Amino acid sequence: MAQDIAQNTTQDAAHDIAQDIAGTLPWHGIHVPLVTPFTRGGEVAVEALEALAHEVLDAGATGIVALGTTAETAGLDEAERDLVTEVCARVCGERGAPLAVGAGAGGTRAAEASLARLTRWPEVRAALVTVPPFVRPAAAGVLAHFARLAEVSPVPLIVYHIPYRTGQPLDAAVLRAIGALPGVAGMKYAGGGIGEEAVALLGDLPSGFEVLAGDDAYLSPLLALGAVGGILASAHLATDRFVELAAAWRAGDVARARPLGHALARMSTAAFAEPNPAVLKGVLHAQGRIPTPDVRLPLLPASPGAVTAVTAALGRLG
Repeated sequence: MAQDIAQNTTQDAAHDIAQDIAGTLPWHGIHVPLVTPFTRGGEVAVEALEALAHEVLDAGATGIVALGTTAETAGLDEAERDLVTEVCARVCGERGAPLAVGAGAGGTRAAEASLARLTRWPEVRAALVTVPPFVRPAAAGVLAHFARLAEVSPVPLIVYHIPYRTGQPLDAAVLRAIGALPGVAGMKYAGGGIGEEAVALLGDLPSGFEVLAGDDAYLSPLLALGAVGGILASAHLATDRFVELAAAWRAGDVARARPLGHALARMSTAAFAEPNPAVLKGVLHAQGRIPTPDVRLPLLPASPGAVTAVTAALGRLG
């Protein structure tokens, strides 16, 4: 009984802190959702993962994300997910950079348990939590889901809105209501384009709630509309140019931002010509930054042509 009370007290204190800092964390800029590199034996390549984390931060990324879609989280077992989180937490702790970790589940109770595990790593500054996939609750159910998670989470939430994966389209009013919840810091917006809901959301954001671009090819227009940055898989590559683009829009330097945004969009489009993160891993391997281009089934390695196309696009960036 005493142990349960102590544990609940610790969780309550962590939740209070999460609510206090939800709107004050540095989510502006570029955050890179790291791939999980593998050795030739199929294990997590720890040294390569640590090097990648340092490389993107050296190039100006604000922070990193562990266990996103790009990390092939669904293909990792629990011990591997913990290892990836541990490596990323260590790097972010050393560098003073914000770390977000993918968490959550289709069911609310399972999502709560996933979030509770994050207390093991004090370096974690936010949880990236997808709108419940496959279940397709009503909009009121999605709101209730995040209201519950925001109540119990030890860290602020970044809601991951990606309807073409979750099967759950949500309008701007619902997204705004989620953003107004205490403990919700922001949203990774991956709506599959720039539609009226994106325009409506960014035109009237709740106080303390920030939007990060999640569709790499649409980073520039989302920044122009008011997004504060992006969580972008293709920013493994040419990280400094993505950072430059975010800075240009922040400074209102349209003459610099517009052509660079178009060039980066072309590169990003090439990087997603085949299922993520196969092409990225192929390019990173070709650059000598990870030991193999391997992905785990049901994903397949990228074709040579796809890797060549991204390499050519990077060359045109200069």
